[in-house]
Amino acid sequence: MVVYNLTRFAREKYDHFALRAHLKSLGISLRSATEPIDDTSTGKLMEGVLASFAQFDNDVRSERTRAGMRAALELGRWTFPAPLGYLNAPKWSSASLVHDPERAALVKQVFEDYASGRFTKQEVLARATEGGLCTRRGLVLSPQSFGQMLKCTLYIGVINSPQYGVSTRGNFEALVSEQTFYRAKAVSEGRVQRSAPRVRNHPDFPLRGFVRCETCRRPLTGSWSKGRNDHYAYYHCQRQCRAVNVNKATLEGLFVDELALLQPTPGYMRLVKDRILCVWEQRRAEAKDRTTEQQRRVSAIQQKLDKLDEAFLYAEAIDVTTYGRQRDKLREELTLAKIDHHAEAVDELDVEGILAFAERILPRASDLWVQASLDYKQRLQQLFFPEGIAYDGNRFNRTAVTAPLFKYLAPSESADERVVSRLGIEPRTRRLRVCCSAN
Repeated sequence: MVVYNLTRFAREKYDHFALRAHLKSLGISLRSATEPIDDTSTGKLMEGVLASFAQFDNDVRSERTRAGMRAALELGRWTFPAPLGYLNAPKWSSASLVHDPERAALVKQVFEDYASGRFTKQEVLARATEGGLCTRRGLVLSPQSFGQMLKCTLYIGVINSPQYGVSTRGNFEALVSEQTFYRAKAVSEGRVQRSAPRVRNHPDFPLRGFVRCETCRRPLTGSWSKGRNDHYAYYHCQRQCRAVNVNKATLEGLFVDELALLQPTPGYMRLVKDRILCVWEQRRAEAKDRTTEQQRRVSAIQQKLDKLDEAFLYAEAIDVTTYGRQRDKLREELTLAKIDHHAEAVDELDVEGILAFAERILPRASDLWVQASLDYKQRLQQLFFPEGIAYDGNRFNRTAVTAPLFKYLAPSESADERVVSRLGIEPRTRRLRVCCSAN
């Protein structure tokens, strides 16, 4: 076997000698067109030296490449393939990444949808795919790639590369606001309560997994059974119990009747509206105080980082190892503080408009449930019974936990929740008349 030089044969000396031994076992000799190697003792010595130099040359190139890439990252230039939603800019451009005109808006919508907490990760991915989001090869985005995308700090204009020990602001425009990004991260980590219903995605059985068996306390399942002339749908308990086996139409009809019993009267809704507005204002004020405190925490950590940089870069008071360890620790604290800050933030909502809408919708919830799609049926179920409801084979358990909406008028044992006095708000006689009309 003839090579131009040994650097073309192998870049690692251990690979070189392993391949050399394999060739020798096959009766094949190795020769270089530009180097004096042969099977003599001098030639073998020269071959060993040149193989070591080949590895040395490879290591030097690798170190130079890594040093160059790290220097570019520290300057804010992203030197790797652009993430979905961005494109790599030309080398002469001042920015290393630019927004992808085809995918940038879709990626931004993905973060906004997930940060809202109204959709599961699977639902957000399905909506984005339906909207046209795909890889640059035209493939559907996998759940794993989608999960990694939600964690990528490049979308807020921050380069974070633990491999190179670099964390800095990029020289490109952010695609997503920091508030949206950190709120989506908080939702993913369970720091923010989500309003998305549990996925029970069989359109024929909207109550599957929602209604429990009163006997064994396990969720009911649903299936179709083949009869003599047709197929029939049934809700039933798991095989180990078999306490419940009820026709689909019967169980869903009973559930509609149960919803009708819970539907609030107009008078009740007026009282709930007063109570909710009071609680909303109080909690918004409390959330504002917590957000302010979290902002102070973020500012304090940032000041520590600035002082650490000053001590290392200008005062030269600490060594590089201590600086790196403390910097990584503070950056982690800063990230967690930002997540807590955005998790405490309260969205500005038109509460009165929402309550007016609820006042029109809730009194006809049973009719809406019958006509709604699977997704909205499950949302209505969760609204009225957040923890599900039990069925004993004949009727539903009336002691099921109902939504907070129907608890607002109950006396509260907690001092934090005691917003309105049990005696009502002046004028007292007017409130009593409203109560009477509600009853």
